[in-house]
Formats: sequence, C-alpha cells, structure tokens
Amino acid sequence: MIRHPQAEAVVRRLAEAGHQAVYAGGCVRDALLNRPYPDIDIATSATPDQVQTIFPKASDPQGKAFGVIRLKQGDPVFEIATFRVDGPYLDGRRPSSVTFTTAEEDAKRRDFTVNGMFFDPLKNTVLDYVQGRADLDAKTIRAIGDPASRFTEDRLRLFRAIRFAVQLGFTIETNTWKALVGLTPESKNLAPERVRDELVKIFTSADPARGLDLLHDSGLIAVWLPELLEMRGCAQSPEHHPEGDVWVHTRLLLTHLKNPSPVLALSALLHDVGKPRTSRTEPSGRIRFFGHEGVGARMAEEILRRLRFSNDDVGAIVACIANHMAFKDAPQMRVSTLKRLLARPTFAEELELHRADCTASHGELDIHRFLIAKQSEFSKEEIKPQPLVTGHDLQEIGIPPGPKMGEMLAQLMDEQLEGKFADRETALARARQLGR
Repeated sequence: MIRHPQAEAVVRRLAEAGHQAVYAGGCVRDALLNRPYPDIDIATSATPDQVQTIFPKASDPQGKAFGVIRLKQGDPVFEIATFRVDGPYLDGRRPSSVTFTTAEEDAKRRDFTVNGMFFDPLKNTVLDYVQGRADLDAKTIRAIGDPASRFTEDRLRLFRAIRFAVQLGFTIETNTWKALVGLTPESKNLAPERVRDELVKIFTSADPARGLDLLHDSGLIAVWLPELLEMRGCAQSPEHHPEGDVWVHTRLLLTHLKNPSPVLALSALLHDVGKPRTSRTEPSGRIRFFGHEGVGARMAEEILRRLRFSNDDVGAIVACIANHMAFKDAPQMRVSTLKRLLARPTFAEELELHRADCTASHGELDIHRFLIAKQSEFSKEEIKPQPLVTGHDLQEIGIPPGPKMGEMLAQLMDEQLEGKFADRETALARARQLGR
C-alpha cells in the first residue's frame, strides 16, 4: 500500500533486531484515501536507546524525552517514536511524562480515529485498533475515546479537527463537535503561531469557505478573529453586491478559491474587514465604504502580527488589501501607472483576488480581461525595466540627494515607462532639462 524503500529499510532493521515497527498516523490515512503522503512517521516497540543502538547516527535529545528519535536516511528524515501512553497534559500541549507501551495502547492516546492507524510494510497489513478505517469509509472525523479529554490534552486539536474536516471533505462526528464547541473558549491560551499554522492550512485548502463556516460555528472565530464578526449584518448596496452583506460576500469569494497561496487566502479573508468601520449611508440610500481598503489594511496588519505572521507575509497581504480597489481605475491609468501596477510583487495575487472579488459580487470581469491582455502586450522588460538614470547620475549633474532627487527619479521612470525615451543619452538630456 505504501511504497517507500528508505522507510521500509528502517522498519526492516528494527524488525531484524526483534522489535515491532510500523508506519503511523497521517501517511496511513492518506495512503488509504489515495492521497499523497510526503512524510512517513515510524512507530516501534524499541526504546529510544535501543533505536540509537541500531542507528548510531540517529539523535534528537529534545524528542528523546517523549520517546522520539530523528533519523536521516539520505534526503528523508524519519521520526521514530516508541509506542507510548501519555501522562497528564499539564500545559495543554505536551504530556508531563510518557510510559512506553504497546501499539494498541499507543493508538488509543492519539487524536482522531483516522490518524490512529498503523501499517506494517513487511506484512502489507493495516493495524486498526480504533476503527479508523470505518470512519474513513464514513468520511468522519471522530476523537479517539473521550472527545473532551483529547481536546483538553492539546487544545490545538480544536483547530486540527476542523482542518482535517476541510482538507478531507469529512464531517465531524456529533459528540466530537459538541466537545469542540464546549472547549473553544479554552483555546485562547494557545500559542498564536500554532493557531496561525492551522488557519493557513484551513484557508489554503480546497474548500476555504467551509473552513470559515466551521470556525465561525465552533466559536473559534470569536476567540481568534473577532474583527471578522463585524462583517456579519454589514449591509452593502444591492446594485453592486446582490449577494448580501460583507460576510456573505467574503464567504462567497472564498468559494471561488481552490488551494490558494497563503498570501491570497489571507488577503481574500481580510480584504473587506475595514468595511464595517467605514460604512456610511447616503441620503439616496446608497451605502458607501470610503477608504475601507486603507482601514482594512491597518486592521489586517494588527491581526496578522497578533498571529505572528512573518514580516514578508504581513507586507504582501497588507499590500493586496490596500491595493484591491485600485483595479477599477486600470483602463484609465497612464501607461506608466499601469506598468507600475503590473510590476508590483503581489500583482499575481492581487489579480486573482480581483477576479474572485468580482465573481462574488457583480460578476463583471472586463477589467480582469483588460489586465490579462496588458500582461501579454507588455514584455517583462517593459513592465519593470532597469532605470536609465540613477541617483548617482543626478548627483553628477548637480542634483543633491533629497526630496527633489526622489521626485526627479520618479518622473524620469514614469517617462521611461511611457516610452518617451529608450536610451541613456536621451534620458540624461531630459534629466538635465528637469534639473534647470
């Protein structure tokens, strides 16, 4: 079922030394679902010391306390974990102690039944002590044992249940869902970066809109992204947004994304987060949101930094949100302005956000088609050419560093983008003219 020569060689070495060894967890689930399984984890009856005796180069002092050893075999790095039962989870994340045990007892301490199966590659058999295969067939996410206990051990499992449901297209079993909802308030003590990683996986899945639904219905949105709840009931003018309020629009937009990049996914989720705080109704009854993109960009930055996103991701997502209303003016833009738009580092994500945004509202894609055509019309060199005049050149003709130099460089680049000069000599002549 799972063919992986390096992993099989590790299992064989452990078996030849008298130990049981199997593949564990997600790789077994994904193989049974005919999904890719890039990582293979190995579980064994061998203790960490015995594993290191068999594989002298294997080591992981931090993981060893939890029965986990890392082994690099060429490119793959395998985690080899001793079958264990866990002591109390005093910090809501890791067990305070572990006791080595059997495969069956190890399966019972895992999170969800679909993740609790093992596979013996030497016998080509699945070991299922938790009815995981039945839940795979039923497309169900079910906690192993008592759901409240599983979620209390590690509250990140509240997000993981939703993530697996969204990624796999499964439903969450009733008692598991009830426990999840009941324990949602306790998620507030999770490390933000752990929550961030789960949110990214949810919203970059094939069904990010369902992820939004489950996060809302569980109460996790209220704990971690409360700003989004302001979008519910925030009315929009029906001539531009016949689909409904800002929440309905955002959800509908997400249905038009399939496995988006993290930047696109978070830009889509937060692109209109500023609308509720800028909503104004004119005497005519038309609803306006002047400056919502700027307000939304600032709110998004606060949210993303709270979740410990990297500076690069924050910058890219905030740029997409701040710029998402500029596209409506693209057909009237000067050539230089249009080329600057096309040259933005986030243009690909911005263009896809624009497409989904329009599709989820008025449905008009003329500007999207216009920009696609302009991308084809302009070469990469035309969109983002090397400047023909630099700051050093301006200093040589007597322009000192400062605001004037910056203004001149910007104007010269605009004229270069508009094709007013195509060689360095003409550009320098224009610089001298501007500098008089």
